[in-house]
Amino acid sequence: MSGGVCRAASISLDGLEGITVLVEAAVSNQLPGMAIVGLPDTAVAEAKQRVRIAIQQVGFELSHRFLLVNLSPATLPKQGSGFDLAIALAALAASGGLSADRLSGTAHIGELSLDGGLRRPPGLLSAVLAARRLGFRRVMVPEVAADEAALVPGVEIIAARDLRGAGSWYRGEPDGWRIAEPDPGRITDPDDDAGGSAERGSSRGAEGVPDISDVVGQPQAVEAMVVAAAGRHHVSLVGPPGAGKTLLAKRLPTILPDLTTEEATVVSSIVSLGGTPLTGLVRRPPFESPHHTASAAAIIGSGDGTTVRPGAITRACYGVLFLDELGTGKYTS
Repeated sequence: MSGGVCRAASISLDGLEGITVLVEAAVSNQLPGMAIVGLPDTAVAEAKQRVRIAIQQVGFELSHRFLLVNLSPATLPKQGSGFDLAIALAALAASGGLSADRLSGTAHIGELSLDGGLRRPPGLLSAVLAARRLGFRRVMVPEVAADEAALVPGVEIIAARDLRGAGSWYRGEPDGWRIAEPDPGRITDPDDDAGGSAERGSSRGAEGVPDISDVVGQPQAVEAMVVAAAGRHHVSLVGPPGAGKTLLAKRLPTILPDLTTEEATVVSSIVSLGGTPLTGLVRRPPFESPHHTASAAAIIGSGDGTTVRPGAITRACYGVLFLDELGTGKYTS
């Protein structure tokens, strides 16, 4: 805190990479109100409404003067709702409701609901990994995403139930938050190359899961798939309909080895960009099979300058990308 300016740290994602964003808040002698500057997109700009209502709902108070929030660096476009928690805490500190001593040393990732609850933003695992790479040793996340955040070793995870719980941690109060304990059975260090062979799970052979043993006959085709899996080769499957090309392709991942820890971390980070929380690292190679009418953006990926949307090629990282009917020219350009 310097000259009435309070700063809380957050993470801005650019694909799987992250950049530190300092949320600066200060009050001034103007008409009551709140503004957010620093190239926010619509979701970030609307945070001022969510923050005001959420703070009111949990019983905290904002300053009755004008509150200005700046997202630094100001030249970096900000997108998404993951800055809500940092904005709310910086605003509370500027209003005198919290001590700002530790705000800038902790990365805050979370979306606010109107009742003061915290929700998981997309890409949470990637953001926590980025926070560790950027030097943060403490990250505050919504409690609903605590297991996912705890997949990253070497970082203390503060799991806040809601905005009041986040404030309670900074006030030294015991309610509304907890330290998310890592599960040794699910976690290995992504930066430890030697740990890649440890703690690997496998779903091969599980009931209802396709397996190469389902293929009856066609020993030459099966041998070709084994050779492709062993050497990480591309495979071209040619034959009449019903010959078993799709059957073989879908079972190719079952004879690939489990992902190393480094590979599992990358694949899990890609999965985390979606809306489903993770409870463990993805250990099996992924399988992607886009429809033959899929567009180039759906296969390669797309973005609008601030948001990166992974395509089928990215989602198949360290796994299998099956382009059915590729030789027929049915894929659109």
